[in-house]
Amino acid sequence: MGTNFQKDHSASMKPLRILISNDDGVFAEGMRSLAIIAASRGHNVTVVCPDQERSATGHGLTLQAPIRAERADELFIKGIKAWGCSGTPADCVKLALNELLEEKPDLILSGINHGPNLGTDIFCSGTVAAALEGTLEGIPSLAVSIASFQWREFDIAGDIALNVAENALQKNWPKNLLLNLNIPPCKSNEMGHIRWTRLSIRQYQEQFSKRRDPRGNIYYWMAGEAVKDLKTAGDGPLEWPSDVSQIASNSPSITPIQPDLFWRGAIDKLPNIINS
Repeated sequence: MGTNFQKDHSASMKPLRILISNDDGVFAEGMRSLAIIAASRGHNVTVVCPDQERSATGHGLTLQAPIRAERADELFIKGIKAWGCSGTPADCVKLALNELLEEKPDLILSGINHGPNLGTDIFCSGTVAAALEGTLEGIPSLAVSIASFQWREFDIAGDIALNVAENALQKNWPKNLLLNLNIPPCKSNEMGHIRWTRLSIRQYQEQFSKRRDPRGNIYYWMAGEAVKDLKTAGDGPLEWPSDVSQIASNSPSITPIQPDLFWRGAIDKLPNIINS
């Protein structure tokens, strides 16, 4: 894909019912920017997000406590309905689809996340989990992230995300396909072409900082450091770059993901643990 994929197709598209969620919380600037951009294109936008940051919660669900949801329309422009939810990102999407929304959405957007969701980090990402919950329900879903924790200019990423989603919907978005979009932290004139990418295999040097609280009790603060490994999993066209290398080249990365985690290697590579 190149720059042609980024053209605005909203003028020829009927208004969509869009559900937006995230893991940074209902006050997050990236999510608000995405909601406002979607509404400015004429789409019907509903926001259901955690009432506080729930990053790195993966696909966790709240089973041992009640889930509460409060209206938060005042945080957004007129016309956007919003709730802050006490649960996880996956809880938010489940609650929205089963209780809060009057109609099934045409599209679910998760983000814009404050930080990257690249490679195998997607397994612990609340942003990706919210989108995956939509995919499991048969709804076209896209996760979008800025590949920096400090960058705060979200409008470019929001426009790219809406262009990608609108274009994919017009071209028959396949069922069981989640799109994971990462945007480099730079100005549009510094940005390369968007490309399909493969998931990197990201490994961490798990480091813990051992500390004592004011009462003298020991606690640990996780501070894992990513190993700069640009290898990719075996699946996907070999000519596709890894998502990490694509972002390193200052170019947007879009990775196709599906919920099926079934083994795709050779059968004879499985451990011989079953007697025939």
